[in-house]
Amino acid sequence: MTGALFEVTFYLAAPFWALMIVAPRWRWTTRVIGSPWIALPPLLVYLTLAPGDFAELWTVVSRPDLEALRAFLSSADGAAMIWAHLIAFDLFIGRWMYLDARRRGVPHLALAPVLVLTILLSPIGLLAYLLVRAVTPEARRLHDREREDQPAQ
Repeated sequence: MTGALFEVTFYLAAPFWALMIVAPRWRWTTRVIGSPWIALPPLLVYLTLAPGDFAELWTVVSRPDLEALRAFLSSADGAAMIWAHLIAFDLFIGRWMYLDARRRGVPHLALAPVLVLTILLSPIGLLAYLLVRAVTPEARRLHDREREDQPAQ
């Protein structure tokens, strides 16, 4: 069962990525991606796997140790669980970038490759998005307005 869950995890998230990248202005994309629940399908894979190894998972996350993490990830259940975790949170980060880019006026031609990068290497994708957002004139103007609207501390 673990192998099948591992295999299906990415495919549970792929339709949401496709909507954000290929059909960003379609009204259904906005409605679907507007919900934070899009991360639920890969999270359900995680929640299916976690109870079976919860004691070991808890040990790994509550007392971080490189060797314990390495051992956990070397098991099929541990690797599949971490994969589902990554897919769910990558999708959540991609969702945030998509919504933020639309709000800030970041051109989709700049966003689409960043979303693809985020699917593959999410920390680098997030950094790339923050850089794109920082240099996009419309996004910078919105950022400046938001800072002006904040009360002085």
